[in-house]
Amino acid sequence: MTKPAPIDRFITALAAFSRPRVFNPWADFDRANDFGPEAPAIRRDHLRRYLAERIGHARLLLVAEAAGYQGAKFSGIAMTSERQLAASPVTGSDFFEGPKRRTSRESVRPAGFTEPTATIVWGRMHEAGLAGRDWVNWNTFAWHPQGATALRNRTPTPEEFRAGLPVLKSFLALFPRVPVVAVGEKARVILAELDVPVVAAVRHPANGGATAFREGISRLMP
Repeated sequence: MTKPAPIDRFITALAAFSRPRVFNPWADFDRANDFGPEAPAIRRDHLRRYLAERIGHARLLLVAEAAGYQGAKFSGIAMTSERQLAASPVTGSDFFEGPKRRTSRESVRPAGFTEPTATIVWGRMHEAGLAGRDWVNWNTFAWHPQGATALRNRTPTPEEFRAGLPVLKSFLALFPRVPVVAVGEKARVILAELDVPVVAAVRHPANGGATAFREGISRLMP
């Protein structure tokens, strides 16, 4: 029997994760906000192609805190929104080749969800001269910690961060020797606890951190 490829093994582990008040975009179906039960499979496909086009090519890993409800919850890709994917071409895309689909209901957000962090990150990295496949977005806690509702964010608990560490290690193993940038203090602390060296620690662009994030990337890649 042929063994699963590393990306497939990684996505299987990612989809197997389950905790109360945590939404797993690659396994869970949000009946109120997803357009249909096939949504998790679409998000797995998005992520598989995104990673496959960067392994052996990426020059940098951006590792932030956790998936957001306006980003990876519906796109399947960290710090990337479904509106960005839907607006990109089938070929010649900065994200990945092939079809890209929104997974949220149009009745919930007619134009699709868009995440300020995603817009800032992709825009700044392009301004720094990087092509879309030159870096990889990820989170120390890959999944979406739900706040008071499914469409709210919260900070993962220490226990949740610890539970997610095996998947974080597996992600980093897909990109050996690729320099890591910690995006936000939580990411910096978690990576330090794993003894993962970082080339820089920059401010997370959320909650008023956009200017500091841009300045941090400028210092890293003037």
